[in-house]
Amino acid sequence: MALAIAFYLLAAVTVGAGFGVISSRNPVHSVLFLILSFFSAAGLFVTLGAEFLAMLLVVVYVGAVAVLFLFVVMMLDVDFAALRQGFARYLPLGGLVAGILAVEMIVVASAVATQGATKNAPMVHGDVSNIESIGRVLYTDYVYFFQAAGLVLLVAMIGAIVLTLRHKPGVRRQVIMDQVAREPKTGMRIVQIKSGEGIDQ
Repeated sequence: MALAIAFYLLAAVTVGAGFGVISSRNPVHSVLFLILSFFSAAGLFVTLGAEFLAMLLVVVYVGAVAVLFLFVVMMLDVDFAALRQGFARYLPLGGLVAGILAVEMIVVASAVATQGATKNAPMVHGDVSNIESIGRVLYTDYVYFFQAAGLVLLVAMIGAIVLTLRHKPGVRRQVIMDQVAREPKTGMRIVQIKSGEGIDQ
């Protein structure tokens, strides 16, 4: 009974946080709502007995992707007021896409409800942990999709770095080769400073 209450409570928090992501006017608040939804979804995985997936969700999405989104939103300093000016113009197209996604989710949910969720699922023996079961599915049946998802995340990470990298005139840049080739004789200088006097550059 307590497990069911925790499941429905976490599900309500996840849905509410997801609504907060798309309805918040401040993009930083949207990312914080996204992090809350990830934590709630991780709690749902724990209640379902998939602790490994919960840990992956927290470490990968909360610890990397969501924090990356937060820093990108805060560092880009985008004029969001100008972006909202075309909101009404794209509202019909957005509503059409949302409607298609809603119909797809309803079709999938009805198919699972009528045919059963475990009818075509891979057979897993009782002595196999959920981590090993996930590994068998990922690295046998869906290995190419798994690697394609990793490639998409890599491209997204490179794109975020390129967007936040700014070249400003007059700023001394880091030269890696000079730092690697530095020796104690050239990298350190001992200066005798008299009391009451500053360092002569």
